[in-house]
Amino acid sequence: MEAKRVILALFLLFLLSKSSAFPGRKSRVHKPCKRLVFYFHDIIYNGENSKNATAAIVGAPAWGNKTILANQNHFGDLVVFDDPITLDNDLHSAPIGRAQGIYVYDKKEIFTAWLGFSFVFNSTEHKGSINFAGADPLMNKTRDVSVIGGTGDFFMARGIATLMTDAFEGEVYFRLRVDIQLYECW
Repeated sequence: MEAKRVILALFLLFLLSKSSAFPGRKSRVHKPCKRLVFYFHDIIYNGENSKNATAAIVGAPAWGNKTILANQNHFGDLVVFDDPITLDNDLHSAPIGRAQGIYVYDKKEIFTAWLGFSFVFNSTEHKGSINFAGADPLMNKTRDVSVIGGTGDFFMARGIATLMTDAFEGEVYFRLRVDIQLYECW
């Protein structure tokens, strides 16, 4: 009986030594297995630019409409997009894929959105897709959203995408720099 208590005590001591409760223990530093940087260009439909618009308001609050983003930090607007992805910040560069998804302006008090989108690649360098989801507090210089999966070259990808607004022109055009760090690569 005493031997069982000693073994149990040693086992518990072993478990505790592996916990982060001990200040001398070093935490594991995660390093990305792949890093990619892309730009995506969003041109929202404003009632006059249907030929080159890549995004459209498909849902609006009662006080809004579908050609002008709503007042109160665009709260309630739902936008669907199919934006070109480029390797540099030039809108006229050859696209290597499309950013496809939605963003929802989800707060009255602060300019913020929730994003759910995919980068769908069609270049010779990359095949497949990377999927993203998360909050986008737009007033922050940089924002992180989760990489929640992928297909093809990015099968089951996991990581973080750091977004930075690289340029904007009023409420019709913006360009995001997306710095992707993948921590699970196949």
